[in-house]
Amino acid sequence: MENVTFGSQRGTDGMKRYLQSFMTGEALGQFLKVGIVGVFNTVLSFGLFNVFLVALDWNWFWAVAAAFAIATFVSYLLNRRWTFALEDGRVSARETASFYLINIVAWAATEATLGIADALWGPLSTIQANAAYLVASALILVPKFASYRDVVFGKAIRAQRTAAGSPNQSPADDEGAPVA
Repeated sequence: MENVTFGSQRGTDGMKRYLQSFMTGEALGQFLKVGIVGVFNTVLSFGLFNVFLVALDWNWFWAVAAAFAIATFVSYLLNRRWTFALEDGRVSARETASFYLINIVAWAATEATLGIADALWGPLSTIQANAAYLVASALILVPKFASYRDVVFGKAIRAQRTAAGSPNQSPADDEGAPVA
């Protein structure tokens, strides 16, 4: 059994192939779609939040929680079907759980970014808070895309390509590696 050690030629080649898998037309298109879905779901989340808060007179905590839960599931469905073109019609418990976990980590990173900005320059004005929020959103976009592609939907993407007999596999496809 051959182990890949950090710094080995095989490990270096694998990392190079992985990074190159982000530099394809397909990966760029997927990245842009993840961004579009993110913008759509941000608007959806704010809309739902205000419906729950104002129209239904919910406490802000529950309004945020419900808006996040619904918008995240819509994001999962849109990314599965549109961004990554998975056509099997499945909704996987494993995929959904990992999608929520990734988004909870992204939310925590966003909160941390705003907390750090507030500690360094605070208290933040509305404009400063929005600028910090924008920076945080930009910083988490690439890791979220990689996580969606490789962790959440990677198995389904490989299965769909295998079923289709697709020769359109990235160099990173070897041995269950990430796909683009």
